[in-house]
Amino acid sequence: MSPAGQDTSPKPRAVPKHARAAPRTTARLAATQALYEMEVAGKSGHEVVPEFVGRRFAGLIEGGDMAPADPRFFERLVLGVAGDAPVLDRMLADCLQPEGHLERLEVILRAILRLGAYELLAVSDVPARVAISEYVDLTHAFFAGREPALVNGILDKIARVVREDEMSGSGRGGAS
Repeated sequence: MSPAGQDTSPKPRAVPKHARAAPRTTARLAATQALYEMEVAGKSGHEVVPEFVGRRFAGLIEGGDMAPADPRFFERLVLGVAGDAPVLDRMLADCLQPEGHLERLEVILRAILRLGAYELLAVSDVPARVAISEYVDLTHAFFAGREPALVNGILDKIARVVREDEMSGSGRGGAS
């Protein structure tokens, strides 16, 4: 939110695929916008989370028909990324070629990658393939170019390290 109380976070071009029915998908969208707000406005997660929850996630998307966001999942994602940012950024930079310039990516794309990496690292009740798919779909909602492929490739690399057993096919199950 801007100092005047207006939402300045970017709106997606489309509603993410599962957002009409899945509160966690809507929470991921809200978390992406919250991380954007934190970076551009210099706010902390503890400032942004109550703002988003307090206005019941209003204005996430213009005219979008979405399920209500899961506020606990939203808070877990935003505060988790904020708390683990140095680790997440190191993981992401290691996946970017040739020189790992995470800071050169658009703010919203960085937010999506950080959230995806965090979910793969710390949210074990969501299967890795589901998490990757959710963040690729979310990227499609914001970008029409090659960004979804970039997100897919980077999150797949991370998943193969942090969820090696699951990605090798031995681990299945869980819920989105």
